[in-house]
Amino acid sequence: MCATCLRAQTACICQWIAPVAPQASLLVLLHPLEVGNAKNSGRLLHLCVAGSALAVGEAFDTDVLDGLLHADGRTPVLLYPATPDDRNLSAPPSMPLLPASALRLVVLDATWRKSRKMLYLNPALQQLPRLALSDVAPSNYRIRKAHAPHQLSSLEAAAQALAQLEGDGERYQALLDAFDGFVSQQASYVRA
Repeated sequence: MCATCLRAQTACICQWIAPVAPQASLLVLLHPLEVGNAKNSGRLLHLCVAGSALAVGEAFDTDVLDGLLHADGRTPVLLYPATPDDRNLSAPPSMPLLPASALRLVVLDATWRKSRKMLYLNPALQQLPRLALSDVAPSNYRIRKAHAPHQLSSLEAAAQALAQLEGDGERYQALLDAFDGFVSQQASYVRA
C-alpha cells in the first residue's frame, strides 16, 4: 500500500501528482463510497492542491463541518450547479465579491446522485453561495459515465473553478495534464 495515495503499489497514482498552490483554499468532501473507487479523482486533487483539506462523509457533524468550512477565516463557496431538483431548497446566497485569497472552494466528490444527497443532508452546505462554472470545457473523464456533457470529474471541475476564481486558466493546466495521465493509467487496467 502506498502511504501517500493510499492505493496498492501496483496502482499507485503518485506519479501524477502535479503540485499547485492556488490563491483560494480547497476543501474536498469525499463521499464514503468513493474512498475505495479506483476511478475517483478526489484523492489526486487533494494531493495536488497545496494546503487542501479532505474529509470523508455523507452527513457531517454540524460543528465539524462548520470548522472545515470556515477554517482560517475564509469564506466558503460551494462548487455546485443549480439544478431543477433544487426547488425544494432555499435559494443560495449570491457569490461574494471577494478576492480568491479570501475564499474556500468546497467540492463534493461523489456521483451526481450522491452529491445531491450530501447537499440535502448537510444544511450548512445548502446555505453556501454557489459557484457555477462558465465556459465549461469538455470532460476527459472517459473512464466514468457522465449523463451530460457539462458533467466533469471533481478534479476537472475544481481546476476550472480555481482558474475561474483567479482569472488564470493556464495556471491549472498541469493539474488537468496530471488528470489525463491518471485517466490513461486507469483505462489501461480495464484493457489489461
